[in-house]
Amino acid sequence: MIDSPTSVRYRTLGWLVMAAALAYLCRNAVGVAESTIRTDLGLSLKQSGAFMGAFFWTYAIMQVPSGWFAQRMGTRIALTVFAGGWCLATFGIAAAEVFWLLMAAQLVMGVAQAGIFPASCNSIGHWMPMARRSLACGLLAAGMQIGAIVASGMTGDLLESMHWRLVFALYAIPGIIWAVVFAIRFRNRPEASASVNKAELAMIRSSDTSVDQSASPEAKPFPWRIMVRNPAIYFLCGQQVCRAAGYMFFASWFPTFLQETRDISVKDSGYLQGCVLGGTLLGSIVGGWITDLIWKRTQNLRFSRSGVGATCLSICAVLILCAWFVESVPLAITLLTLGSFFAALGGPCALTATIDIGGDHVPQVFGLMNMTGNFAAASTPILVGWLFDATENWDLVLLLFAGVYLVGAICWACVDPTRKIQPAQCLSD
Repeated sequence: MIDSPTSVRYRTLGWLVMAAALAYLCRNAVGVAESTIRTDLGLSLKQSGAFMGAFFWTYAIMQVPSGWFAQRMGTRIALTVFAGGWCLATFGIAAAEVFWLLMAAQLVMGVAQAGIFPASCNSIGHWMPMARRSLACGLLAAGMQIGAIVASGMTGDLLESMHWRLVFALYAIPGIIWAVVFAIRFRNRPEASASVNKAELAMIRSSDTSVDQSASPEAKPFPWRIMVRNPAIYFLCGQQVCRAAGYMFFASWFPTFLQETRDISVKDSGYLQGCVLGGTLLGSIVGGWITDLIWKRTQNLRFSRSGVGATCLSICAVLILCAWFVESVPLAITLLTLGSFFAALGGPCALTATIDIGGDHVPQVFGLMNMTGNFAAASTPILVGWLFDATENWDLVLLLFAGVYLVGAICWACVDPTRKIQPAQCLSD
């Protein structure tokens, strides 16, 4: 009698999704609380923009080093260290009395959270079968949005009943609990888990040619010369720049935009931001399902990765452009929510493409892609603050991001996920 496969892979994925949610809870609360913190500490709009964007500079710079650390130490140790770091930084925001302390806490937060997703994508490559990886990446992205939506909705409510410092202190506690339990329960590979039976291990390894599961990561130095000759890497980074910049507007200045231009309360602006991020949440899940479905039907990586990404970002650009012409707040929010839904549809295929292209070096490839995207994310709050100061016209912001998403669609159309970094190349480089 053949045993049914165990389901440890789904519990493992659950740990990674939970990490993403807790990380985004801490980072996205800043956008809703921005006006409250700015008023309490007497900051200028430019200082607030620098404060919100500071996270992304260290987050971007540390992507590749933290990816190397995650590969070297394993996800179990790496994510435990990262979680402790971002919880410490969240306490730092709560305790900050002056602008430079806020900046320091945000910079530490960026360092601590930089390795979460390179490590998580690497673990998805080890734990999930090929036909389920895009959905797993979609659920990981959905975890990010769950944390962002909870931060958007709950932060506004909490700010009405308690001081903003206490809110951030409360947000740090769940991450500490998660880190302790994760360090005890998580395993880096299914072979190391006594709970995984042979049937589940065979399912995980079925049709998997992207990663050499038997080799130790320490034995294979990253082939930088091969990577820089691979055009798929450049276009993959290009689409990430565009998606990250577009997302960052909604995750940072959007509540303040609603408060100052539509006379909407802090609480309601958080809810409306949550609506837009809800489109991202749904799109992340549906995008993973669609990407896997197209791959299973066609067995074509290009259709299921670059085809999905290019189509979805093109539709997103059109929807945001339509919102540019709209005066009605409910209709504009609806169009922007649909736009964020289609932008998010292109997210899981990007995460999965790093596994397709990266092979044995997923953390570094993902780290490079995410690094370039987060340099754009770091610049976006500053750019938007400068643009509003110069023009006082938020409609130009919508027009700008419609163009950004269109450029992202063009980049996606040029990504060839079949251009892998081959193990044989790595050894001969």
